[in-house]
Amino acid sequence: MSEIPRHTFSRTARLASLPLGAAGRATIGLGKRLGGRPAEQVTLELQQRTAEQLFTVLGQLKGGAMKFGQALSVFEAAFPEDVAGPYRAALTKLQEAAPPMSTATVHAVLAEQLGGGWRRRFTTFDDVPAAAASIGQVHKGIWGDGRVVAVKVQYPGAGPALMADLNQLARFARMFSILVPGLDIKPLLTELKARVVEELDYSLEAQAQRDFAAAYAGDPDILVPRVVASAPKVVVSEWITGTPLSQIIATGTRAQRDRAGLLTSTLHFSAPSRAGLMHADPHPGNFRLLDDGRLGVIDFGAVARLPDGLPDLIGPLCRQSLDGDAAGVLAGLRREGFILPSVPVDAPAVLKYLRPMLAPIAQERFHFTRAWMRAEAARLADPRTEANKLGRQLNLPPAYLLIHRVTIGSIGVLCQLDAEGPFRAIVERWLPGFSG
Repeated sequence: MSEIPRHTFSRTARLASLPLGAAGRATIGLGKRLGGRPAEQVTLELQQRTAEQLFTVLGQLKGGAMKFGQALSVFEAAFPEDVAGPYRAALTKLQEAAPPMSTATVHAVLAEQLGGGWRRRFTTFDDVPAAAASIGQVHKGIWGDGRVVAVKVQYPGAGPALMADLNQLARFARMFSILVPGLDIKPLLTELKARVVEELDYSLEAQAQRDFAAAYAGDPDILVPRVVASAPKVVVSEWITGTPLSQIIATGTRAQRDRAGLLTSTLHFSAPSRAGLMHADPHPGNFRLLDDGRLGVIDFGAVARLPDGLPDLIGPLCRQSLDGDAAGVLAGLRREGFILPSVPVDAPAVLKYLRPMLAPIAQERFHFTRAWMRAEAARLADPRTEANKLGRQLNLPPAYLLIHRVTIGSIGVLCQLDAEGPFRAIVERWLPGFSG
């Protein structure tokens, strides 16, 4: 059986190999330094080998391990280029594929979820998976009415494995500082764990996809495939073809990069007001650039439910920051709980902290690059900087946790795309309170 390894000891042993391997490489690295090798070269080798082992193990285990790897992959643009380059292919593979379930297991799940006569609902069904993700894999088929469909089937044992992996990874969080010094993994793991129950219920995912599809029906820029049938562990939806963003990141033209960047940004800012939802899994494997120029969106297992749209503070806060209204920014942050009453901070310092983050909407056009994201990551993560010291005094209210994570992930994808365009216009159209 090639479904998720469910035996606790087996999965724990594989995950335990991550910190053990890192520790072994660190010891070897120390020996090389003592032997006269340059520290920078040894550190680079350590990062590269750690990354290779990390994504190999996560991809093999699927479940929470692979889900964490996918979530981490959107931050690849913040990695130093010498580290990011050698294992960018591994990240892309993690976004797009994983070892498949056996055919017998797939058929058993379909029979359980769609009934013993499930085959009669299809004209054809391809037993070879077309794609695989963290807790399920996708098969291509033709529905009885002739529509080409994607059939998403959940791995047996996904639930226990998902939680076990995330709990285990939390114990090893410090290891990831080898890859990205200053990146705090624990909040990411905590947020992923909080969404496990929703993502395991494909009925909830199907409803979210229906809501997105209704909100964007007939849209000239964004296509959400319609749901054909669903059950707690199976979703059947219309098949869409196109170029995955991971491929555009690797080999796309300038026009493709810019188009994909504008459309993913449009989805991010428009969905809360149009659908009352935000697509909360922005890794490149979930988006396709269609031949007609539209953005195809798939996988709605992780969504932020925002029935009233984005919080009212965000638009005015961005506008005040760009206008240099330090006092207004500080007052808004205190009112919303970003700065606790007991924390003394200087208003101009807060504005100086926030202003560089808003560079993409400070002018009519902006070019998202890996260099820009790396510089911002360094500014915020380096404990020697004033930005880092101030950042440690700020609080992130629970209502903003998922919005923050998705926004950072979306920015990471834009930087991977190297996208350039009029992003400010998107914010002016879709972010309430930004334009007054």
